Order: sequence, then structure tokens, then C-alpha cells
Amino acid sequence: MAVVESSERAAQRLMRRVGTWKDYVISLVVMLVIWEALSRVLPGYVLPPLEAVFETILNLNFVHVYVTLLRVAVALLASFAAGLALATIMYLSKRAERYLMPIVSLVMAVPAICWVLFAILWFREQEFRVFFVLFAVCMPGYTIDILDGIKSVPYQLREVMLVFRPTRYQLLRKLIFPSILPNVLTTWKVNLGLGIRVVTVAELVGTLTGVGYALNFALGNLSIREIMAWTVVLVASLLALQGLVYLIESWALRWRR
Repeated sequence: MAVVESSERAAQRLMRRVGTWKDYVISLVVMLVIWEALSRVLPGYVLPPLEAVFETILNLNFVHVYVTLLRVAVALLASFAAGLALATIMYLSKRAERYLMPIVSLVMAVPAICWVLFAILWFREQEFRVFFVLFAVCMPGYTIDILDGIKSVPYQLREVMLVFRPTRYQLLRKLIFPSILPNVLTTWKVNLGLGIRVVTVAELVGTLTGVGYALNFALGNLSIREIMAWTVVLVASLLALQGLVYLIESWALRWRR
């Protein structure tokens, strides 16, 4: 009986996944059809046809893509580590939260373009410029989301855990961190999109490599095909990374089904 129920649940999960991918494919096809139809009406310098864009994609230098994604990965991992550490400190110490939260909120309020300009004026090393901008933009989001997740852990669970007189480390490892995993995965999905958008701006004016630099070069050549091609590559890269996070979420939170 248990085997039958397990098979039924597996079949239901598979059908849900198939249905979700089907919806994505339908939406993508509709968007491509609209794009192609508009390209037949609008001038080529406004919206090039799909065939021209895909031909351009095949001729792109994908080293720029690898460089950009590596920059995003390194900066987001560092931002997440710093955000997790700050959120934990603020959870354990109310005094630390009173002093640190205004600083985190102030950093979050600064527009990304301002961080780009600061990085250009403050630092000579190109890689550190991009890292600094991504870290400054993404770290506050990780901190606030993780802290909110920690505070949303049910009070009853904390009371039950405290009955066993755990150390602070045990409380964090056994209860807090597992409980905030959904929040962590959600903030990763959000910050991946934010990181991709911000890194291209940072590369646009501060580096000689990466997709942002390639976009700037395409703009100098007035090549709408290249700009569209790089945009498609960026969107596809972001969707692939977010899909990876969704797979991790599906595996890590399988107990919720």
C-alpha cells in the first residue's frame, strides 16, 4: 500500500513539472511569434528578425558570458556569506541589530549607478570594481531577508527547542538555519536577477571584458542585432541559473509536498 501511494505521489509530482514546463514553452512560443510578427512591420534597426538575432548569437564571443557569470557567482557567494553572518549577529544581539540595521538600510538605499561611479573613482582594479558594486547592491538584500526569515520561525518551535537547553550553535544549526531555507532560496532567486542586471551596468563603464563591455562595444557600432543577441544570452543565462535554484529548492524542500 505504501509503495502504491509513493508511486502515485511521484506521478503527481511529474505531472506538475510537465505542466509547468508546458506553460513555459507555450509562453515562449507566443512571445517569439509576436517578436517575429513585429519585426516584419518595424524597421530592422528597431527590432531585427529572429533569424538575424540567432545568427548573431552563433558568432558571439562567449568568453564574455563566462566572465560575467563568474563575477556574479563570486560576488553573490560573498554577499550571501556576509548577509548570513550579519543576520545571525543581529538575531543574537538586539544591540547589534539597533546599530547595524540602519547601516544596512542606508547601503540598500544607494542606487546601483552611484555604487558604479564610486567604484570607478575609488578603485583602479577592474575586477574589484565589479565585485564591490555587486556586493554593495546584493548584500543588504540577503541580510534583511535572512533576518526576517529567522524572526519568522514559530515561537512554539523555539520554546520546544529551548526545553532541551541547546547551545546557541545547536539552536542555530538544528532549528533556525533549516527553518529559514525557503527564505534563503527565495532571496537567491531574487538576487540572481538583480546581480545579472547590475553586473552589466558595472561592466558597461568599468571593465574591458564581460557582457556589459560587449554591449557597450555593440552600441558603439550601432548594432541592434548584437545588442539583442547579448540580451537574449543574458536572459537565457539568468533563467538557467534560476532553474538550478528551483531544482535545489525542489530537492531540499521535498518534505513540503
